[in-house]
Amino acid sequence: MTQYSIVTDLDRCVGCLACSVSCKVVNGVPTGNFWNKTLRIGPHPKEGGSGQYPDVEMYFLNVQCQHCENPECVSVCPTEASHKTADGTVQIDKERCIGCQFCAMACPYGVRYLNEEERVVEKCTLCEQKISQGELPQCVSQCCGMARWFGDAEQGIEGFKGPRGETLGSFLNPFDDSQVYRLVDVGNGPSMAYIMREMKWQGMA
Repeated sequence: MTQYSIVTDLDRCVGCLACSVSCKVVNGVPTGNFWNKTLRIGPHPKEGGSGQYPDVEMYFLNVQCQHCENPECVSVCPTEASHKTADGTVQIDKERCIGCQFCAMACPYGVRYLNEEERVVEKCTLCEQKISQGELPQCVSQCCGMARWFGDAEQGIEGFKGPRGETLGSFLNPFDDSQVYRLVDVGNGPSMAYIMREMKWQGMA
């Protein structure tokens, strides 16, 4: 079984938006929509701090389709346009999509939208046109902070590849399982992971 995924080291992400912008360019994402959003989380008071600068912390969180293990968007699709593939990614067959948006309503992360011109739902494909050729997703290959890493979660995240060919395990600062986070799981099993060592995880709050 394969489950392609992305791991993001939030301690390294500087919020430069290179991942969001390059995603829009390579995938032709319409103005006003994003397949990969970069959210600012905070500033929040540091634990035990005054709540005033410099006792605050903030991080940037990349949110896209989580390519879930049990995607609710697939379950509610009446035409099977939304489907899970052999590599673990969730894709949309535009020829089957009728634009009902049931999938967009079912997604707990708000990462699907209706393409008004084509009248079909779109979202992050994990750059299937690139990964099928052995390349990295655009958001990973363009990450100048070396924060984003791509690979098969079933093989362990230590082997995930970065934009220069390094592996996550050999390049990033050490971390343990308690410092690996995921977006809220409502039974769908999000596959994307986030590493955070020193700040308090706030999710999408």
